[in-house]
Amino acid sequence: MSSEEPRIVIRRGSKAKKEAPHGGWKIAYADFMTAMMAFFLVMWLLSLIPREELSTVAEYFRTPLVTAITGGQREDRGESIIPGGQPSIIPNPNPNPATQPSDSDGTGDGDARDQERLEDLKSELENLIQTDPVLMQFRPQLLLDMTPEGLRVQIIDRDNRPMFATGSAQVQPYMRDILRELGPIFNELPNTLSISGHTDSTPFLSGGRSYGNWELSGDRANSARRELISGGMDQSKVKRVLGLADTVSLVENPADAMNRRISIIVLNRKTERLIDQQNQSLQPGTPVQNLTSPTGVVPAPVIPAIPGLPAPAATP
Repeated sequence: MSSEEPRIVIRRGSKAKKEAPHGGWKIAYADFMTAMMAFFLVMWLLSLIPREELSTVAEYFRTPLVTAITGGQREDRGESIIPGGQPSIIPNPNPNPATQPSDSDGTGDGDARDQERLEDLKSELENLIQTDPVLMQFRPQLLLDMTPEGLRVQIIDRDNRPMFATGSAQVQPYMRDILRELGPIFNELPNTLSISGHTDSTPFLSGGRSYGNWELSGDRANSARRELISGGMDQSKVKRVLGLADTVSLVENPADAMNRRISIIVLNRKTERLIDQQNQSLQPGTPVQNLTSPTGVVPAPVIPAIPGLPAPAATP
């Protein structure tokens, strides 16, 4: 090419690179928000489940699908990371604890769960007394406390507002309202009740020697039982009815009106077992125990022979 010829320069522009879309983070953010919403929904549902049923829910999620369908061990107590699987090459530092022995004798975790139920019932009753229009006006006469026997609900007498007619087991109208409000609540737990009547130390002599504070306290406890049942409580919930007269005082002065009261105890499992053991009758053929006999068995009575008659047969 000579220097006189014009030089032709062709410029080819490079293709513009297609920019990547900038909306990918929106999809990730939407997935994150959906997962958070599902998480809080699950947490809200779990908060509505009673405490004693949470273990059942946890067992459901720990049980493998195959085990749930075919049957088998429903709780994972092994060292495997995968519930129900073979031992993993990665050891499980926190395996589920072994199941405690059966609670058929009423010991172990059963008593702990029972105590939690009674404490929950105490909180429920305290909230009900503060919100229920019927119970709110009698709040000074209602006492709640935990005792070794269980949850105790005491309805206390007042000089200006007695629970019963004077010297009688006839329930006053407002006392009837209290008992009938409490009756359905006791049906929520499997525990049974012990109802006790108490009097002050003032002698009750209008009924003669055959009727006194002992009889009066027992009749009042039984009247309270009838009102609880009339309010909707199952009659099988009552374990025992006691009349204690003035033997258990609430305040130091035995003649104080506060000692006239009705005590309703929601019995715990331990106390129920003790009562059942005390009430067990002797089975047929069981020898009667005698503390004065060295062998502990009452010896057969010795029947002397009567002249002219055959000797009596020995008693087995």
